[in-house]
Amino acid sequence: MDRGTVGSAQSGRLLVEVQEEGPSAVVTPAGELDHHTADLLRVPLEDCLERGFARLVVDCSRLEFCDSTGLNVLLGARLKAEDAGGGVHLAGMLPVVARVFEITGAAAVFTVHDTLDAALRE
Repeated sequence: MDRGTVGSAQSGRLLVEVQEEGPSAVVTPAGELDHHTADLLRVPLEDCLERGFARLVVDCSRLEFCDSTGLNVLLGARLKAEDAGGGVHLAGMLPVVARVFEITGAAAVFTVHDTLDAALRE
C-alpha cells in the first residue's frame, strides 16, 4: 500500500501522523493520549473531516495509553464523521487501550479491527 504522510504533530509524549489511503484518512497516534496531548489528536481528526474525509481510520497499534479525555476526542470525531456520512474505525488496539474501551462500553460504538490492513479493506 502506498501511504503518503500528509501531516504530523508531536509533543514529548504523543506523535500523530496523518496519511491518505484512498477514501480514508489514516490517523496514527503514537504514545500517550491524555488531557495534555488530546489536542494533538483532535486537530488532525477535525482537519481530515474538513478536507472531506468522512471515513477516518485510527491506527491504535502505537497508542500506549488513552484516558477519558482521549476517549472523548475519538467519540467527538465519530459523531462528526457520522454526520458527514462516514465513521471512525479503530485498528490494532493494544490490550491496555482496548481495556479502556471495554470498561467504558465505547468499543460498542466504534468499528474495531484487529489490524490496519483489515480496517482499510472494509
